[in-house]
Amino acid sequence: MPHVVQFSAVREVELVEIEAQPLTPGSVRIATWYSGISAGTELTAYRGTNPYLTSTWDAERRLFVPGEPSFGYPVSGWGYSEVGQVVEVADDVTDVRVGDVVHGIWGHRSDAVVPAAAVAGRIVPDGVDPVLGTFARVGAIALNGVLAADVRLGEQVAVFGQGVIGLLATRLASLSGGRVIAVDTLAARLAMATTFGAVHAVDALREGGAGERIRELTGGGADSAIELSGTDRALHEAVRSVVTEGLVAASGFYQGGASNLRLGEEFHHNRVRIVASQISGVPVSLGGRWNQARLVRTVMGLVFAGDVDAGALVSDVVPAEDVAGVFARLDAGDPEILQAVLRFEAAPEQVQ
Repeated sequence: MPHVVQFSAVREVELVEIEAQPLTPGSVRIATWYSGISAGTELTAYRGTNPYLTSTWDAERRLFVPGEPSFGYPVSGWGYSEVGQVVEVADDVTDVRVGDVVHGIWGHRSDAVVPAAAVAGRIVPDGVDPVLGTFARVGAIALNGVLAADVRLGEQVAVFGQGVIGLLATRLASLSGGRVIAVDTLAARLAMATTFGAVHAVDALREGGAGERIRELTGGGADSAIELSGTDRALHEAVRSVVTEGLVAASGFYQGGASNLRLGEEFHHNRVRIVASQISGVPVSLGGRWNQARLVRTVMGLVFAGDVDAGALVSDVVPAEDVAGVFARLDAGDPEILQAVLRFEAAPEQVQ
């Protein structure tokens, strides 16, 4: 029987059996090899803080309103980016073949039926570690943040949060010509940020705040900042770090209130612009030329070519049945975890 990861209740996650999905016209069946865990968005489901679990999303008005939650436990099928092998194709499918190793988004499930168009062209090249395919979604989020921050050659950009997405953003901003100042609370992540191209590393817990130090290092402030930690304190320091009329791309998924974001201070006096970056859309100025598919193509081209060493971010590859232990570690803030990946039974015995 196929299996899927299910959030059964707050801080309760498990691998459960499900019925196999029927193959439909225009679709393919994929045996999942690996599935990447999001230490941000998926933790909101694990902790019960996701707004979809506490309120109603009015899709027509695009508002969260009081009422019956849009989602309720058990919640299954979450996942961020998967890799697997095509094992069956519908009769009308011609652009995907049985045996192709593809990456896409179909959730933490061992067996998935997806539209062929969703994985056409998303082939993992021969000789490449297939685990790298799990970086498509997080890489696209990082690139979207870099684009939202309008990083240009020679400009100085502060990247707050050096988790997986933050480290990818650091590398992508550096490749874009930006001089990156990396900010985090963990020395190990700051050290990795320097290998990913950061020219400076700043301890977020330093006295006076990271914003003050960044202004010293840059001689007046960064041109832009990308906030990826998802904390309001970091967003406030990002605002403090940029020049007058500077730009802050708020790319984190902020939960709860924002008592540490004081809009009457530097935000007001320095006329700082804050823009939201979220993967359902690209920056308005790029909408005619960029979309999610281009984000994925761009970042995965860099990963597969070795220009972005995503493999260095994989800290844990664990059997899917051990999912509860991984989420418990992420919830506890285990500093040893960067990118955790679930391995399903269909995965090859050895990665080539």
